[in-house]
Amino acid sequence: MDYRAKPFYLNDAQIAWVEDTLAGMTTEEKIGQIFCITDVTTDPEALRALVETYHPGGFMYRAGEASAIQEAYRTMQRASRVPMLLPCNLESGGNGLTTDGTFFGKEMEIAATGETEQAYRFGLVCGREGGSVGCNWTFSPIVDIDYNWRNPITNVRTFGSDPDTVIDMSRAFLRGIRDSGANMAACIKHFPGDGVDERDQHLLSSVNSLSCEAWEATYGRVYRELIEAGAQTVMVGHILQPEMTRKFCPGIRDEDILPGSTNKYLMTDLLRGALGFNGLISTDATPMVGFTGFLTREEAICTALMAGADVILFCKSMEEDFASVRRGLDSGRVTMERLNEAVARQLALKASLGLPERQAAGTLIPGPEALANIGTEEHTAWARACADKAITLVKDNQHLLPIAPERTRRVRLTVLGENQSGTFGDNGAIGALLKAELERAGFEVSMYDYATMEHGEIFTAGVAEMRAKFDLSIVAANVPTGSNNTTRRVDWITLMAADEPWYTREIPTLFLSFCNPYHMVDVPFISTFVNCYSSNRFCVEAAVEKLTGKSAFRGVSPVDPWCGGIWGAKFM
Repeated sequence: MDYRAKPFYLNDAQIAWVEDTLAGMTTEEKIGQIFCITDVTTDPEALRALVETYHPGGFMYRAGEASAIQEAYRTMQRASRVPMLLPCNLESGGNGLTTDGTFFGKEMEIAATGETEQAYRFGLVCGREGGSVGCNWTFSPIVDIDYNWRNPITNVRTFGSDPDTVIDMSRAFLRGIRDSGANMAACIKHFPGDGVDERDQHLLSSVNSLSCEAWEATYGRVYRELIEAGAQTVMVGHILQPEMTRKFCPGIRDEDILPGSTNKYLMTDLLRGALGFNGLISTDATPMVGFTGFLTREEAICTALMAGADVILFCKSMEEDFASVRRGLDSGRVTMERLNEAVARQLALKASLGLPERQAAGTLIPGPEALANIGTEEHTAWARACADKAITLVKDNQHLLPIAPERTRRVRLTVLGENQSGTFGDNGAIGALLKAELERAGFEVSMYDYATMEHGEIFTAGVAEMRAKFDLSIVAANVPTGSNNTTRRVDWITLMAADEPWYTREIPTLFLSFCNPYHMVDVPFISTFVNCYSSNRFCVEAAVEKLTGKSAFRGVSPVDPWCGGIWGAKFM
């Protein structure tokens, strides 16, 4: 480790702080330092007890009320002898940490604009709003490449399927974080790369199956470029890369190949060695089943540390996990040298962020007045402009657009997925917003009634009855990407797909997707299809403006919305 080199750039005083702090730690404090834990409590006494008992190096909250999280952060930083890393998932804006934060947009929305300025603004918003609460480490940007449209976890969380776009947008995001003034570290994830497999690493150890040559030309190039651009931390996923593992360990048996988060050949030999990464390595969340698919939990934690991880993200049982490292040290499975190196890297990151100086000055957490930086008019205007430039018309084979109340006043609006909330805390409901915007444009809107299934019209209503009810059908999908899913597809009512528009050749129908660009696989027969990418109010407002012809469609799809060539999709 080179303290003076990229990405730490420490001076003599900062290096001295790292070395003195490390030398002054007990073994128990060192063990605590490698863990970044999570909880939902904001109770001051519980937080103080947690910090004083386990000495964690970091703590993460999901999105909540800004002032409560800020005060909880303050409590923890005051209780900790060593300043803490306070990460969060700022994957789509400030809403990754606070429910009041700006939902700027999913990464794929930003990529659809084709403008790196949007990614830069995205970084600024994340840094400003996260930093105003006290966050100093963001688990973003996601630099996975969305090659497999069936993957349920990457999808709109990525900048798309083109490595160059991923690189350009991610670089701009990193600049935005740096320029935000938040002294916040960014984390590129999920090494060695998600988006090839069609499965979710939360549920099993998934596989990046590319050849060495293909990996180097895609994911390898992404990580090289972003390491060169100064990324301070890398998150390693529970994702196998068999061919790159074999490159560094010729002859290894298939059954001995481990996922990245426990794989020395990927973390130490590839990421640190071949790619030259000098910063901090964190595992992805270790409660995920992908972490323990090959090893016992105790073996996995000790193996991850010895393989090169500097931070173990989250625990199942804090008491058990801390004891696992203690037993690893006692048995020789974990060496003190590796533990010291992991702690030193974490301290170096903290020093590079100026945390020791801010701790001495009492400014680790900003005052309550900083919360005024959340959801500002500027951030809102930027998010609205991004939505306007991103929304993409995939097809309009029936020449339906623009729609107008003079021609199709009565609209049936069917909203899919509102009961399938995402698990990252940064999705929004679109049904009521979309209805209101359409009514503001002069349409009469009736929502599909899921309580009655429209009184069984699937069994009794013919074409004439449906035409008597409405002139235009709009199906809006809000099926958000979320962890622990095997698929993210359109899911109609089980009883004969009662809410599916069987009348598309009788009544004009259009499809709006707010969370997934690949729904064409399930509705190739709907002749007008629009991708909006994000379930925020800005995309809802912009979508209606474009449907009604008040503004032009400007977005360009960052992925293949035809899902590899679904029969009929392009001509129906």
